[in-house]
Amino acid sequence: MARIKKGDTVVVLSGKDRGKSGKVLAVWPQRDQALVERLNLRKHFERRTQQNPAGGVIEREGAIALSKLTVLCAKCRKPTRVGWSSAEDGGKQRICRKCKERV
Repeated sequence: MARIKKGDTVVVLSGKDRGKSGKVLAVWPQRDQALVERLNLRKHFERRTQQNPAGGVIEREGAIALSKLTVLCAKCRKPTRVGWSSAEDGGKQRICRKCKERV
């Protein structure tokens, strides 16, 4: 099960963007990958079209493996693992393993 969801703030654990953080734009759990805002940038060559008459080279985000990402806790501002606890309404909620606050 993917412990990272769309909208989470994550930190990169390894690779060229190690230590950088960003917001998750999309998650593909079946591929174990996520798209993070302004991280793992790739060059993309745009063809000229009527909507984009200039064309040219643009940078866009590439997918990152979920194993290289960890959630950044909003309260303690540290990279953390995600745990689970039961909520008041009987459901489950994600918590920070370090400070026990809701993620």
